[in-house]
Amino acid sequence: MKDVSQKLFEFDNAYRARGIKNLCGVDEAGRGPLAGPVVAGAVIFPEGLCIPGINDSKKLTAAQRDNLFELIKGKAVAFSYILADEKEIDEFNILGASLRAMGRAVEKLEPRAEFVLIDGNKKFQTDIQCETVVMGDGKSLCIAAASIIAKVVRDRIMDELDKEYSVYQWARNKGYPTKEHIMAVLKHGACPYHRKTFLKNIDKWEKNDFYNEKTG
Repeated sequence: MKDVSQKLFEFDNAYRARGIKNLCGVDEAGRGPLAGPVVAGAVIFPEGLCIPGINDSKKLTAAQRDNLFELIKGKAVAFSYILADEKEIDEFNILGASLRAMGRAVEKLEPRAEFVLIDGNKKFQTDIQCETVVMGDGKSLCIAAASIIAKVVRDRIMDELDKEYSVYQWARNKGYPTKEHIMAVLKHGACPYHRKTFLKNIDKWEKNDFYNEKTG
């Protein structure tokens, strides 16, 4: 039976068979949280490279993601990550901020991407040829790698912010609307890292609105 990463590798190879050399995958992490940035990751792998174990970041443990994060950084032709903070999210909405961050992450790559596979069904503005891939982090190796980069970077940011704002328990919930996080906001109020547009109706939320995510 093939490793999942091999199937993702074969998906990307269908594009390389068209003569594309610097194939880029881009994805984001952190669209759902009440606080912290959304982080976009972009990755270009060398032709022929398949790193075993790569998969959609949500299907991996934190330890697996950390290990793969280092492997991806060491073996990629290029990788980058970009943050869109809570102010940008409030100004452009989460979709707009996510797309803007993904576009900046791709532009940051050196060497430049020749073709971009974008996770989801929306494109950002770019002069590089691109294609959207719905649920791409479970189909494409370079998108999955980008999802790992974005997820690890964002989780580490939330771990650091937790040291300053431990009342919200961000080291555990990473800013997602868990019961503990919502109760802390209702009791202590919001902090500068909260997304104000996400908190408009927080006092009306019911128990079935609480977020419970095992891997983030």
